Amino acid sequence: MKLIVVENKNEIGKVVGKMFVNAVQANPKIVLGFATGSSPETTYQYLIDDYQRNNTDWSNVVSFNLDEYIGLEPTHPQSYHYFMNDKLFNHINIKKENTHVPQGTGDYVVFVKQYDEMIKKAGGIDIQLLGVGTNGHVGFNEPPADFNSLTGVVDLVESTIKANARFFDSIDQVPKQAVSMGIKSILNAKKIILIADGHAKTQAIKQLIEGEISNEWPCTSLQMHNDVTVVVDKEAAAELLRTSGITLNENK
Repeated sequence: MKLIVVENKNEIGKVVGKMFVNAVQANPKIVLGFATGSSPETTYQYLIDDYQRNNTDWSNVVSFNLDEYIGLEPTHPQSYHYFMNDKLFNHINIKKENTHVPQGTGDYVVFVKQYDEMIKKAGGIDIQLLGVGTNGHVGFNEPPADFNSLTGVVDLVESTIKANARFFDSIDQVPKQAVSMGIKSILNAKKIILIADGHAKTQAIKQLIEGEISNEWPCTSLQMHNDVTVVVDKEAAAELLRTSGITLNENK
């Protein structure tokens, strides 16, 4: 596992954004896995800025997103489908038919059974971008997580609902369920890049890097993968910086 500690969230966007741009330029038909939430916003902004400056070609890139709330239409401002269009897809030349976000309405129970097969038919995910929750969840795989799980319907725990309430008018509007790639689905990616910023993620990052593999901290499942890069700011790495002697921009 490779650890990169940078100064702040903007630097995360630059570091990870460059990784994705380089990957797209090296393989124009690459299959990418995307995440949502506040953590990847600076990364997506970097990709937009690069497209405007350098015309990096996304026309043959295929993407799959990690998750989607159940009950929110793709046009709902808090749906992850809307988020991806607003924060990235509408601003680069990726073909919308090449982008895939899990279905959270209609026949979503049928859809979840097809999602992993769709990824497999596309050749598998070459690079999967992940965030991490304060309780260590990746995607919406809450503790205790099933490390053999594929894409399915999951219940959100109270801490996740509270954390996501800031995006809604009230906590009562936050969906209680989601469709999410499972841990096994995530680990099937050829390369994983996990990002985190802020003090709230400190314990999750410490567990990810130094903790025992445990389904009580779903992020520790990444220790079983052979190509993981973790990019965090100094606040998220605060406990590691304090106890391990790790410094900014140091790789592990």
